[in-house]
Amino acid sequence: MVHFEQIDERKGFYKLLASIAIPIVMQHLINIGLNMIDTVMIGRLGESPLAAVGIANRLFFVFAVSCFGFYSGASVFVAQYWGIKDIKSIQKLLGIQVSVGLILSTFFFILFTLIPQQVMNLFIDDPLVIEMGVNYISIIRFSFLVTAISFAISFNSRSIHRIKVPTMINVIAIAINTFLNFVLIYGMFGMPALGVTGAAYATLIARIFEFFILLIYIYQSKDHPLAAKFKDLFSWNKALIKKVLVTSLPVFFNEIIWVVGTSVYFVAYGMIGPEAVAVVQVTFTISDFFQSLIFGMGGACAVMLGNELGKNNLELAYTYAIRFIKLTFFTALIMGALLYLARYPIIQFYDFKPETNQMLNYSLIVSAIYLMPKMQAYIIIIGILRSGGDTKFCMYLDFFFVWFVGVPIAFFTVLVLKWPIYFVLAAVFLEEVIKGTIVFKRVLSRVWLNNLTH
Repeated sequence: MVHFEQIDERKGFYKLLASIAIPIVMQHLINIGLNMIDTVMIGRLGESPLAAVGIANRLFFVFAVSCFGFYSGASVFVAQYWGIKDIKSIQKLLGIQVSVGLILSTFFFILFTLIPQQVMNLFIDDPLVIEMGVNYISIIRFSFLVTAISFAISFNSRSIHRIKVPTMINVIAIAINTFLNFVLIYGMFGMPALGVTGAAYATLIARIFEFFILLIYIYQSKDHPLAAKFKDLFSWNKALIKKVLVTSLPVFFNEIIWVVGTSVYFVAYGMIGPEAVAVVQVTFTISDFFQSLIFGMGGACAVMLGNELGKNNLELAYTYAIRFIKLTFFTALIMGALLYLARYPIIQFYDFKPETNQMLNYSLIVSAIYLMPKMQAYIIIIGILRSGGDTKFCMYLDFFFVWFVGVPIAFFTVLVLKWPIYFVLAAVFLEEVIKGTIVFKRVLSRVWLNNLTH
């Protein structure tokens, strides 16, 4: 017999899930929608421009994931401190994140200023693609600083349940980006047709706009938890920094290991040719669109479990974790089926050659098949294990599977077996299946149920 308390608890769970997940899903859908528009607009210029932007965005992705790694580790504390409404500690944590973001943005700005061509050359040996990619990355590097701070604000907004307005700001920024893409790529309204360079300028302008509007919103809002004075942002003590670094650095290195490793996959894909890189760019963008709902669930999972762990409700946090795993399983099955069914209309958007369209078709099928196991591993690592500070385990796991399983498989299937891109993707994605089984057992062990505020 189901008790009324259980029904109320479930209602509360789904209500809170919706309030946190829906804005995050909207953010992902908007960002991914922009990427889809970018790939369609640039894809109509040909496979080489799309390959150039795909590789350049991969380099930006390395920077973005580096920020994400540290921020997501620190946001574990923000979620738990929000559970006990410790605003001062939250503001100090934001200051630590902003400081790390400044360091990372400076490093990547210098890297892409000094040796952009050499970095692009790691991924592909095509002079035209490299030239276009260097032009793109040389422009968007000026957005790194504002992007790092905007990311920090967005991550902490999720943890304190104030994500709606930042989401709307994100919507406006992306609308501006999309409009400027149309104007600058094709040369509308009397503007010159800049192609790939126009797409870069559109991105730069939109990110600067988003940064300033976010700051205005936070500091004009009444009693916003993130509206800290300068001295409150940077009044850390050694104990807090040590506590944050112990948990955050493994997540940071985890994301670095993962993003560099998966970027090395792109080196293997580039050996097949520009068409393969273009196909992977489109496949990943489309897959992300169908995974957006689960990305939102992952963000909500981390916040909700973190809040309960901060209040020392360990059993309720475990109940939430199992519930999220079940939700992810059924949601991912449905999304995978929808991706499979939608692949033909998607392909029609792109002005590719017939043989490239065939590669894209098969790659989308592979992505649809693997969507469920990939998302199960995602929700457990990002949403569950990290919420309790089990970050070292996640780091070691990703290091092993990316570098000792995924990377060797990618190069072996490309260089030795000479497989087409869709078979290579199918082989590489196998590591997600094995990893998902291991992390599920980790959840059941309960070792991740930790209150980090003590």
